[in-house]
This record gives sequence, C-alpha cells and structure tokens, in this order.
Amino acid sequence: MPNLKSSAIGRAEYNDATSTLSIWFVESGGPYDYYHVPEQVYIGLINARSAGSYFNDYIRDRYSSNR
Repeated sequence: MPNLKSSAIGRAEYNDATSTLSIWFVESGGPYDYYHVPEQVYIGLINARSAGSYFNDYIRDRYSSNR
C-alpha cells in the first residue's frame, strides 16, 4: 500500500479480490472504501501526477463508497 506524494491523499490500497479501493485522505483520514473499482483505476491513481485531481476526475462520484 503506497503512500502518495499528495496534499489531498495520504495513502491508497487496493483489494483485487473484492475490487475495493481504500483511500486515506490527508484532511479527513479514512479509510474511505470505493467498490467495484477496476484495477487500472487504482494504478492510474498511484501513478498520477496529481492524485487529488485524478481522484476527482476518475473516482469521486463514479463509484459507490462507504461514506
């Protein structure tokens, strides 16, 4: 589970067995779980220049979460 160099997201973890993406935000903590996320989306997040922008563009409001 990599720590991200991001002012918005501190850490992200992916469970490939359940396609669940868990994200720990710098401000609000976590984990916030996002369900039915393809692995490529997780890979995109950890490789993004801006994890916060990637989250807003490709994850937020696209996948159901526990919050």
